[in-house]
Amino acid sequence: MALIENQIAEESDFRLSEATAGDYLALLKPRVMSLVVFTALVGLVVAPGTVNPIIATVAILAIAVGAGASGALNMWYDADIDAVMSRTAKRPIPSDRVTRGEALAFGMILSFLSVMTMGVLVNWLSAALLAFTIFFYAVVYTMWLKRSTPQNIVIGGAAGAFPPMIGWAAATNSIGFESLVLFLIIFLWTPPHFWALALFKSGDYELAGIPMLPNVAGERSTRRHIFGYALLVAPVGVLPFVLGFAGPVYGVVSAVLGALFIWYAWKVLCMPDSDRRMQPAKSLFRFSLIYLAAVFAVLLIESLAVNILAGWGA
Repeated sequence: MALIENQIAEESDFRLSEATAGDYLALLKPRVMSLVVFTALVGLVVAPGTVNPIIATVAILAIAVGAGASGALNMWYDADIDAVMSRTAKRPIPSDRVTRGEALAFGMILSFLSVMTMGVLVNWLSAALLAFTIFFYAVVYTMWLKRSTPQNIVIGGAAGAFPPMIGWAAATNSIGFESLVLFLIIFLWTPPHFWALALFKSGDYELAGIPMLPNVAGERSTRRHIFGYALLVAPVGVLPFVLGFAGPVYGVVSAVLGALFIWYAWKVLCMPDSDRRMQPAKSLFRFSLIYLAAVFAVLLIESLAVNILAGWGA
């Protein structure tokens, strides 16, 4: 009897739903996708040389589709824990608007199409990096790290840090040292960003059984970790200027933003244990989004300005 019930449950995952286009769009995690596309675009523009606009457009579209595929596969696997967390309970699968089988098929098809498009029309190095990024996020992070270790977001954060390298590889068919610096900025930024979220959403993570740092090591330890990472993020964020592939405007902006990042993290470190509102953590979480967007935006604008001036000079 139990075997029959299990078979019915498995088959029900592949029933056809009445999902709308908006539901499938939600599976792609559009907000995460937009950040991925933006940082990949920066990597592509900052890279030396020129890229055919059509090839560049294809590369960015392939990266966007690959990022969306990762989101769909993440939602497919995490449907059980998404259903019990207030932040994710309204996603398409927990809301029963899309079945798990549909999400899995959608994610697999988009993964294949994005990687093959990148390989055939751009180059196979960028395609390999895109494939590895999808695998790392969907398998290494989602299926393994997320539920097994409080360091999940530290190691898993690499998935979100690869896009600038993919953009760089799409433009140059190589992995430059500069793209590794861009990777490092996002990689070090990810833990304090998500741990700040975890501080004021620890109840959700505990209910879902996810070993986020506040639930395992406690709030004090988490606040110390956040501050420690902030001390790393600030100087690494200035490296593009120090190493000569960003200009003085970027140098000033990144230094100021880095100092503010440390200040917000300091406020979290000094937050009283009795503070249940977690306002400093919420403020850091919001500022961390501004930090990453601003740093990469200035780098992009500077690079575009330099390219335009160089074109006029020619």
